[in-house]
Amino acid sequence: MQRFVNDPDYIVDDMVKGFVKAHEDLIVKSEKNDRVVKYKNAPVEGKVGLVTGGGSGHEPAFLGYVGENMMDAAAVGEIFSSPSAQTFYDAFLEADAGKGVACLFGNYAGDNMNVKMAIRKAGKKGVEVKMVAATDDISSSPKETKEKRHGIAGGVFMWKIGGARAALGGSLDEVIQSAQKAVDATRSICVGLEPCTIPAVGHPNFNIENGKMEFGIGHHGEPGMNVQELKSADEIADQMTEAVCEDLELARGDETAVILSGLGATPVMEQYVLYGRAEKYLERKGIHVYRAFVGNYVTSLDMNGAALTIMRLDDELKELLDYEAGCPGLTVKAK
Repeated sequence: MQRFVNDPDYIVDDMVKGFVKAHEDLIVKSEKNDRVVKYKNAPVEGKVGLVTGGGSGHEPAFLGYVGENMMDAAAVGEIFSSPSAQTFYDAFLEADAGKGVACLFGNYAGDNMNVKMAIRKAGKKGVEVKMVAATDDISSSPKETKEKRHGIAGGVFMWKIGGARAALGGSLDEVIQSAQKAVDATRSICVGLEPCTIPAVGHPNFNIENGKMEFGIGHHGEPGMNVQELKSADEIADQMTEAVCEDLELARGDETAVILSGLGATPVMEQYVLYGRAEKYLERKGIHVYRAFVGNYVTSLDMNGAALTIMRLDDELKELLDYEAGCPGLTVKAK
């Protein structure tokens, strides 16, 4: 393994230090906890606080979505591991301006457990915290048990929508409602071509044979729906788009927002090839793409692969999606 690493056991600490220095116009590190980063103006007076968090290795998620009209703080975990309950709790305190805190995170067992512990601890201190978990990964559980699904790149839409609602003066319940609405309207699928390597391990923790692809692979290498022969980019994009459209039950005349995210090692050139075909598929079905985002939005270390995320829009979600926001992982200008 050839990587830009000092001590693999401290790569997350080194990453956080560099991240804060690079984005000092927006971000500061918490004085209470080195694994919490926050928006420089947080807590924002009169506004519901917003917190996210999760394991490292998915950058720009999660700390990259802290900024103006987005998250107020992020809890940073070890690679592919949940932040501790204490770290989530400290993030809540950094974000709280007296209007309550919305914690918006991906649906994984460790994160769920630690967030709930932190919420109970915050409640004892008089800080009200409510949570929404992204569940957009259609491959991680059947449609009948979609509440068990994991959160992947669809979290970006949850953060954007929740952040906008809070910035517009929404109450804690209104922020939670809007974030949940975004989650309910969003689906994602990943395809993996080559595995990722955890720096402290030094070799891939799973295998994808040459000439094969794993359809529905998880963001930590969780087994997908199936392993197939490697197809052309157009065939892969069609298969991904069809799977998401069917699960979301998109119909002619629907408006959507789309994310095509690389998983870490996928050239941006190839991401645009996939996106172009995905939009063409949607156009053939009479489904309009209102906004598109192509790039590395939620990654998986150096995995070669891509995630397709689609959110069905209505007037409320369009308004909140269009609300201006600025953070290291995402910039949105009003249309």
